[in-house]
Amino acid sequence: MFLEADRDSGDTAGVRKARGAFFTPDAIARFIVDWAVRDQADTVLEPSAGDAAFLVQAVRRLKELGGSQLVPTVSGVEIHEYSARIGRKRVIDAGGDPIITVSDFFDVDPEAKYSAVVGNPPYIRFQDFAGDARGKARAAALRAGVPLTGLASSWAAFTVQSASFVKPGGRLALVLPAELLSVNYAGPVRRFLFDSFGSVNLVLFEHQVFAEAEADVVLVLADQRGGGPATHATVHQAVDASSLADTMATLTWTPADPAGKWTGLALDPEASEPLKSLLESGQFTHLESWGETTLGMVTGNNQYFTLSPRRVAQLKIARRDLIRISPPGSGHLRGLDLTSGMLSRLGSEGKSTWLFRPSNTPSAGARAYIQTGEARGVDQAYKCRVRTPWYRVPLVPAPDLFLTYMNADTPRLTHNAAGAHHLNSVHGVYLSKEAREIGPQLLAIASVNSVTMLHAELVGRSYGGGVLKIEPREADRWAVPSIELVTNRRARLEAIRERVHSCLAAGQPMEAARLVDTVLFDGIEVMDREAISAVRAARAEQMNRRLERGKNRG
Repeated sequence: MFLEADRDSGDTAGVRKARGAFFTPDAIARFIVDWAVRDQADTVLEPSAGDAAFLVQAVRRLKELGGSQLVPTVSGVEIHEYSARIGRKRVIDAGGDPIITVSDFFDVDPEAKYSAVVGNPPYIRFQDFAGDARGKARAAALRAGVPLTGLASSWAAFTVQSASFVKPGGRLALVLPAELLSVNYAGPVRRFLFDSFGSVNLVLFEHQVFAEAEADVVLVLADQRGGGPATHATVHQAVDASSLADTMATLTWTPADPAGKWTGLALDPEASEPLKSLLESGQFTHLESWGETTLGMVTGNNQYFTLSPRRVAQLKIARRDLIRISPPGSGHLRGLDLTSGMLSRLGSEGKSTWLFRPSNTPSAGARAYIQTGEARGVDQAYKCRVRTPWYRVPLVPAPDLFLTYMNADTPRLTHNAAGAHHLNSVHGVYLSKEAREIGPQLLAIASVNSVTMLHAELVGRSYGGGVLKIEPREADRWAVPSIELVTNRRARLEAIRERVHSCLAAGQPMEAARLVDTVLFDGIEVMDREAISAVRAARAEQMNRRLERGKNRG
């Protein structure tokens, strides 16, 4: 809720965003409080109270349970004095007695005395969450036995600290970024929730519900009754905040490792069981068993350092001062191969297929271009400034395959038949000796299958516009056919190569996957017709949900 007085107080949207304050829609606050508060005698705490949206709902709920004459006492902590003042007024107007402390939540000593701890922790990304604030947060989490890395955003430590205020048998109910489900730094928080509570409920949304935050959220409803650890999570799916009161789809999910990613928790068991069986049997494996995935080269200024053949000719730069590269971006890497012929065609179309990287004895054209860069201040860009000489981009070897990491549909592995180097707009995959003998082109074909496409949705992360992003550490865990399976199906994979290539060239990846599925899963019992259909349906559902959330941002 945003108040007119905010303008006069100077508490603008930008100021709120800087401290991670994104006030909660009433429908979500009401739903959370109705779940967490069960008795008129319950004690309620809202960490990071803001304008007290949860405390107002708690007053309403306690009055419903204890009678309209009841004047419930509710507690909160808020770092921003103006918000705390507004929050107190709102609680009083609702008929409650507020105790709202103005303080950094991490300066408050935890005391496990509250029946219900409810709220929406501040969301400050790690790059803006620094100095004393980060130090206090990580120290608080560590006191609770949860080590957090320097990459953790503010909500992670806040969740752990909040749980420390829940008394035995109490409930914790928070609005958290959907990062909880997928990012690596949240692994200790995921494990902590399972270890500390007897039951864990999660509510997922199909549409974005916090437009200002530009982030997806998940509701975490954790109950200490029965003590931990929890053996499973109950997952509820809602369309948006307004549908929380409706009957929601529900399923039970048991993680193999609570600290691992929770991205598969909404997956139909008809699809998840075949995936699990393929990995356990060794017929599918993780990409890291084939080789290593790395980031590409960082130039510091692609516009300066990447050149088209025409631009190279204009500048009269000698061949010894250039490195052959896959052009910036990944739109040209949607097929099975990047060949020398394709690079030549891309260059003739004006794409930047050369990297300016002068030799120890730069040509006259290269020396002149270096002077041009210095005149434009290119040498003062951070990445350029910290290397010597500034114009020599650190070289990364040409990979066996390219891996696209920003994807509208699914990540692609493309054989680097041209032997080109790569920038950080794509990843490089370097195969082991054994895998290279089998051939990167075979892995490129075999990876175009329904199981690998589904698993990409589980290991990757959804970003703005519904884009699926996969980083090297996530790619390491990406499920692909094993070396043994690909070896056994070599002849049949080679036989469908041209048909797969044609489907991909026509923008029909699922048709290509059907061809590959027929070869890979023939004779594999767990991948019968029904299982393959379930995997395809689950992949489509995961992708459509991602794209739908992207359309509903803002």
